[in-house]
Parts: sequence; structure tokens; C-alpha cells
Amino acid sequence: MGRRSPTVDPMRSAGIDLSTDPRKTGVATIEWRRDSAVLTSLALGADDDNLVALIDGADKSGIDCPLGWPSPFVDYVVAHRAGGQKLTVPETRRSLLLRTTDRHTIERTGVRPLSVSADRIGATAMRCAALLSRLTQAGAAVDRSGIDGPVVEVYPAAALRIWGLPHQGYKGPTSTNTAVRDELVRRCEAQMPWLDLGDHTALCRTSDDALDAVVCAVLAGLAHQGLCEPVPPDALPEARTEGWIALPSAERSGQRFPTP
Repeated sequence: MGRRSPTVDPMRSAGIDLSTDPRKTGVATIEWRRDSAVLTSLALGADDDNLVALIDGADKSGIDCPLGWPSPFVDYVVAHRAGGQKLTVPETRRSLLLRTTDRHTIERTGVRPLSVSADRIGATAMRCAALLSRLTQAGAAVDRSGIDGPVVEVYPAAALRIWGLPHQGYKGPTSTNTAVRDELVRRCEAQMPWLDLGDHTALCRTSDDALDAVVCAVLAGLAHQGLCEPVPPDALPEARTEGWIALPSAERSGQRFPTP
């Protein structure tokens, strides 16, 4: 898969608010310039072909979806399929329900990610797994930890919590949801004046899927520049297989343009 020369073109990050329904999948692209980050595209609706092209055109793409399943859960299912003779039943189901990165995110932010092995997000993860497979077949070196490769797992709610912004109540069509979403967009513009939403502000206010895609693109840009918290060394093996949620560094969340 092709990549542009960073010395010729501005760095470009993409954000994907993945859904099982392509029509509800939000996609965004941000160009990172000398002292600003410009939202150059924002849309709802993207099939897998669209997503592969989007990722191929970016330096880093943030995907709001688990990139893998808990290793103990995978082992559990494989042992069950083999007849159960070697099935080890844990004392609690926590290791089957939550990945290492999920537990880390809870401890770090207090925000609990959905369980990819027990919640409906698992269906979205199946689409994501097929997407990662397509990228790999096209020659991309996919790294589920997000340290290397074209994609990184992100979680808007946790990032918004770290930034001190509203992270709940903005999803949905009700008047209450809309009011919270309006406030979130307003505060994002005030707290991150270097982020230029251009003509896309209205769609951010209208659609939580579109707004999440923008947050995903911002996080992908920060991750590409090394401005997210590093994966703890002892968690790296699990991060490579289960995926790892990139959390922004809290000290980089002010009004000043983020630079390495």
C-alpha cells in the first residue's frame, strides 16, 4: 500500500467510526499543517472498499473498534470447540470479557469499553477483522498495538474524558443528546482552536457518528506524532494480538498546537 513523502505533503490522518452498517460508518480526514490541523473531509457512509482507500491515503488511521479479542477468551472458545476436556474455567469471567487494554483504560480514565466478546460491539469487530485482513493481503504490515503500521485503535469517550470534555450523553437523536453534542462541539472548538472544522461543523452537530470520526482522526494524528501514552512494556505482547486503545497524553490537551 502506498504512502506519501512527508517532506512533500502535509501529514494526513483519518478517522473511522466503524459500524456493522456501512451507511452509519463515519469517516474523516485531517491534514496536519505547520500550526493547524484542517478537517478536509467528513462523511457518513463507507463500505470496505472506501475504508481501504481511506486508510491507504493516510499516514495513520484511527479506528473506533476493538482490533482483537481477549486472548483468554480465544483460548476458551478453542478449547470448548475441541470438546472441553482441556477447558480451564477461570474463577471470574473478567479475563474473558475484557482485554488488557480495556482494563488499562478503565484504570486510567474510569471509562469502561464495551466487551468485544460479550457485547454487540463484537459484530462490528468482525467487520474490522475482515478489513484488517484486506489490508494485510494488500501488503500492509498491520500492527494491532498501533505502534507501527497504518492503523491504531482509538476510543473517543476515553479521550474526551482525558481532555476534560463531555464524553457521555452526546450520542442519539433526542433533544437532550443534541444539546450535549452542541456543547461538545463548542468546547472542542474553544479548547482546540488549532483544529479547523471548516464547513463540517454542522455535520458534527447533527451526527454523533461523524463527530466521533473527527475525534478518531485527531487521535490518529496524535498517535502518529508520538503524542499518545506509550504501551506499557509488560502489556506489549497482549497489545500485539488483542489490540491497544491509544490514549492521548493529558499534558498535550491544551490550546497550544500539539507538537512532538
